[in-house]
Amino acid sequence: MVDKLNDDIGEEKRLQLWEMMLKLRLVEKKAYDLFLQNLIKGTSHLALGQEAIAGAFGVALKQGDYTFCTYRGHAHTLARGSSIEGVLGELMGRQCGLMKGKGGSMHLTDVDKGVMGSYAIIGAHLTIANGTALASKYNKTNEVSVCFFGDGTTNIGAFHEALNMAKIWNLPIVFVCENNLYMEYTPIHEVTAVEHPAADRAGAYDLDKIIVDGNDADEMLRTAEKAISKAREGKGPSLIEAKTYRHSGHSRADPGKYRPDEEVKDWMENKDPIKNYRAKLLDFNINEKIISEIEEKIKDQVEKATEISMASPIPEIKEIFTDVWANGGSEWHN
Repeated sequence: MVDKLNDDIGEEKRLQLWEMMLKLRLVEKKAYDLFLQNLIKGTSHLALGQEAIAGAFGVALKQGDYTFCTYRGHAHTLARGSSIEGVLGELMGRQCGLMKGKGGSMHLTDVDKGVMGSYAIIGAHLTIANGTALASKYNKTNEVSVCFFGDGTTNIGAFHEALNMAKIWNLPIVFVCENNLYMEYTPIHEVTAVEHPAADRAGAYDLDKIIVDGNDADEMLRTAEKAISKAREGKGPSLIEAKTYRHSGHSRADPGKYRPDEEVKDWMENKDPIKNYRAKLLDFNINEKIISEIEEKIKDQVEKATEISMASPIPEIKEIFTDVWANGGSEWHN
């Protein structure tokens, strides 16, 4: 049951979060459809089922803040305000893509929106994220950096190095472990000495142990806002472990047969963040007409963005030399 008398979030922010999560879900579904039509080349990693995490931080962060994510980064990029056609165009290798089709699914970047890249090397971006956090602290510009990663990253050395440095230097950064229970194809509990791969290591770096239901959008938003406020107030880093589940396999080439059917059914039927949040909006007496209007608006946006992306040309070969050097050209400066 919801507590309607002590609603600390409110209708306006809930609808903002609903719209955000719905956009992330429908764009990922569209990306899957485009895969099946062979319009997206190469591999891709969908975040279907994990929308509450990216959505909550998308609502909680301010313009100018920085985010870093893994190769499963479509949702995190969209949550910062990057255009749908920019993301889908990039996936399809089109001129309208965020990187003119050169980065593809695993390397989405939109610096103007604070999207500092998707990283295919496990754990590589955690220490890089410390860099933007250090710059914010040094320059006294008050931005917060947020770094998203999977449960498998917690067994990488860079995870521990980054946490240690962030704590020692009291950096304005939030580390978010999206624990979807599987390190690619391996159950994380089979290869990790502790029950909670991120949270149980927090104490080693004098950080609070924070575990949250990553599929509960309200709890995710509260947790995100608290950690971001702590960082912005100069009180140092946080480490959040968000429990979630991906509806699809690790990548488009993975049918996910290593996961028990009962487990998949339970998460998809009973713990789907989109279905559950829609029901919660109704519990809070939010008009279903408003909810439905948002659904239709997002569907229309996704379809129009798809048309724009498909109509966009394949980049000319000369584009391979743009955005490579700092001056935008192909001359090397010693």
